[in-house]
Amino acid sequence: MTDLLHPSQIVCAMIGVEHDIETPHGVLHVTLRGTPKGNRPVILTYHDIGLNHKSCFNTLFNFEDMQEITQHFAVAHVDAPGQQENAAPFPTGYQYPTMDQLAEMLPSVMTHLKINSVIGIGVGAGAYVLTRLALNQPTLVEGLVLINVDPCAKGWMDWAASKLSGWTSNLVDIVMAHHFSTDELTENQEIIQTYRLHIAQDMNQDNLALFCNSYSRCPALLVVGVGDTSAAVEEGCLPTASMTRLARSRTHSASSMNSVEGARSRSHNNSQEGAPVSPGHENQARPQTMEVSC
Repeated sequence: MTDLLHPSQIVCAMIGVEHDIETPHGVLHVTLRGTPKGNRPVILTYHDIGLNHKSCFNTLFNFEDMQEITQHFAVAHVDAPGQQENAAPFPTGYQYPTMDQLAEMLPSVMTHLKINSVIGIGVGAGAYVLTRLALNQPTLVEGLVLINVDPCAKGWMDWAASKLSGWTSNLVDIVMAHHFSTDELTENQEIIQTYRLHIAQDMNQDNLALFCNSYSRCPALLVVGVGDTSAAVEEGCLPTASMTRLARSRTHSASSMNSVEGARSRSHNNSQEGAPVSPGHENQARPQTMEVSC
């Protein structure tokens, strides 16, 4: 039998309780919906550039079918620094956190909210941040749902980096090109206009430019896993990088990197030389990856 909730708990679960949490790299605005339950993981979301947690995730979490999930799991919505509603501008000379530092802020959030582990849901820049969290602190992450995780697809990063030299003059166009393809920008004008107005009117433009600039400087991630081990290799952010390979792991070490690269090399050489490979051996040697592209 399901326990009955006090009316105040129902309101908190639907609207959420807002927190401003101190971290090693500044304050994070977090909205907690529901109450963490024992050792059960909390769903933690992280949005993309040009959005905040409401514009990125409200439609999903207010969907009727999602209630079956949210009644069992608390949800912590993280807003990147300065991206929340009615955010004040940062002072002149403020150094925005790097993407790595944004990931390093999250353990402080979990400690403050008494969260033992999370299931991360990230989009774009948020997917990158959550991937970094999983690589840096694998024991804190039970699983990841990542959308548009590759920041280097279709040369967007080179274009964004050059355009950002002009600061906010074309910022809305830059962010729109990140969210939509050329065809999409012309096919559905109603949705496009809704996003354009939100980015231009609801987001603090100076803060958004800082977030975009930080995202434009992040390196690409190549994460390959075999069994219960994983390896991460950083690459320069090149327009030819078409996708990022991801595999969740609860362990990560330098030795695992060497073992994975060795397995990949042996598998590659075998296939080139035409050497027969038994089905069992092939399954063990093949990297277990999930490929995600923009």
